[in-house]
Amino acid sequence: MNSIPLLSPYKMGGFDLSHRVVLAPLTRQRSYGNVPQPHAVLYYSQWTSKGGLLISEAAPVSDTANGYTDTPGIWTEEQIDAWRPIVDAVHEKGGIFFCQIWHTGRVSNYGFQPNGQAPISCTDKPLTPQVAVAEFSPPRRLETEEIPLVVNDFRLAARNAIEAGFDGVEIHGAHGYLIDQFLKDQVNDRTDKYGGSLENRCRFALEIVEAVVDEVGADKVGLRLSPYANYMESGDSNPEALGLYMVNSLNKFGILYCHMVEPRMVKAGEKFVTPHSLLPMRNAFKGTFIAAGGYDREEGNKTIADGYADLVAYGRLFLANPDLPRRFELDAPLNKYNRDTFYTSDPVIGYVDYPFLSSDI
Repeated sequence: MNSIPLLSPYKMGGFDLSHRVVLAPLTRQRSYGNVPQPHAVLYYSQWTSKGGLLISEAAPVSDTANGYTDTPGIWTEEQIDAWRPIVDAVHEKGGIFFCQIWHTGRVSNYGFQPNGQAPISCTDKPLTPQVAVAEFSPPRRLETEEIPLVVNDFRLAARNAIEAGFDGVEIHGAHGYLIDQFLKDQVNDRTDKYGGSLENRCRFALEIVEAVVDEVGADKVGLRLSPYANYMESGDSNPEALGLYMVNSLNKFGILYCHMVEPRMVKAGEKFVTPHSLLPMRNAFKGTFIAAGGYDREEGNKTIADGYADLVAYGRLFLANPDLPRRFELDAPLNKYNRDTFYTSDPVIGYVDYPFLSSDI
């Protein structure tokens, strides 16, 4: 197996990975009432291989953090208890499991918020309707003195994740959600110490990193970023400068990994490649570097062989092929994913019913 770059072993801090194929965080909307469900035990254990790294679907850090139906929270004791058997199932198969902690910010509406209040954000600029949510409610701009309270929500969520048994946490700082809203100058129109300059726009994210590191230890913390992306109308005028500032700042905390999304979009089989590259960020970051963004087997192997990244995160391919590392080993055909069942509520169809390779292969 080691002759295939993606399947070569890797030491990530104190974790011994048997291969470089990472399960990307994938929202599935099957945690009814924001509580992880028993069917997630089979779901995550299907994707687990000994020494493989899995990142959980995004877990809201508080009752203000939610923006989608039936996503699994990590802010109550009930949620912590519900995560435990899922984490145990991954560990029983030898997997390494990180919990992605998340706040949607303005990507929400009154119906998801406590007492029907406005979603919180760095701004009061509304977001136009997108596919997954019919309507977004106008957000409320956080007051400067409120921001430490949200930072503390991330700290408590990290503590809860470790209490649930996770090996670590990944802070979701990408894809137009709350942290990304602060980072990007297309959204952040603040005039206090959290807006304006690059340093100020990154302050919120780095305060969260610092709080989480202080709570659970730098060796258990990763951060996902998408500096080049414009998800949820969250673009930036100088994404490379933003990415470099962030990774250089992260080095001061010594976090375990940085998980960065490629400056390209892959939709319905068509690949749109930009002239930008994650290489400057990869070269600057001193920890483990994970790349994500529509990779296939060939591109993933080249990425590892060239030293462009240490690990490669796979989302849709892994979703449809729970034995993806084995299929990569054999260069076997891949199941096609069904986009129509990504976010349905069924606990089986499109969730745990993708076929494995025959054991005879």
